[in-house]
Amino acid sequence: MTTLSQFVLVTGMTGAGRGSAAKVLEKLGYYVIDNLPPGLLSSAVETVEKSDDIDKLAVVVDARSRQFFGGLVESIESLRDMGVHTRILYLEASDEVLVRRQEAARRPHPLSLEGRLMDGFDRERELLRRLRGRADIVVDTTTLNVHQLGQRVRAAFEDADSGGLRASVMSFGFKYGIPIDADMVADLRFLPNPFWVDDLRPLSGLDVPVSEYVLSQPRADEFLEQYERLVALLTDGYLREDKHFLTIAIGCTGGRHRSVAMSEAFADRLRSRGVRTLVVHRDLGRE
Repeated sequence: MTTLSQFVLVTGMTGAGRGSAAKVLEKLGYYVIDNLPPGLLSSAVETVEKSDDIDKLAVVVDARSRQFFGGLVESIESLRDMGVHTRILYLEASDEVLVRRQEAARRPHPLSLEGRLMDGFDRERELLRRLRGRADIVVDTTTLNVHQLGQRVRAAFEDADSGGLRASVMSFGFKYGIPIDADMVADLRFLPNPFWVDDLRPLSGLDVPVSEYVLSQPRADEFLEQYERLVALLTDGYLREDKHFLTIAIGCTGGRHRSVAMSEAFADRLRSRGVRTLVVHRDLGRE
């Protein structure tokens, strides 16, 4: 008989990548149960804990189980009160992308009720609203391919037993919208834009000349120091509340120069403090 060291509830919008996330968790050693009715959640955990060889469990719950959703949040809280190390992974994407993916799959939305596809997504968002608010990590897959989604899931759950804070630093362009899965958002548009420097325009923040230009600007060091202190301030509180995931979004106008260079520099600072950190450049290459 074993005790679960990790339990992950995978949920979110239809077409947002729940199945892909579950496959990654399976490769990380999780026993995965797909489309489990929420009312059977506690029973599934109790059954798995009686086994001799399963110590990590992932359960995928989605809108197909809508009639059972009423007590799901309470069931999760009960598991946590019992000492089960529980995490909620919530996946979402923009309506436009979700509709495109669902149409490509040629499947009706489980909540469309013979109506428009968007009606199904609207019902699903409302059904999942409370669960999203309790999620430990929210991943917006709008611009992610399956490999990038895998990176995000591995960064969050690989060697999860080691504890500590895990961070994702995401560069983005304000012209494409603020990331909906960010815990903190920083605006770098106060720094001079390398786009207006002829030699730097065709480059990105991953190139040394752009990075040196951005990091040499007045207030750049102050920005890094203040946000590093802010993460240090949040860490104890996050861990005390059993929250282990933090997504910091750093934006500039187009997400090509300033935000990319600063995200790389900030991630290096976090890693030097022992924070496991993944860097994601959401909008690099979109221009």
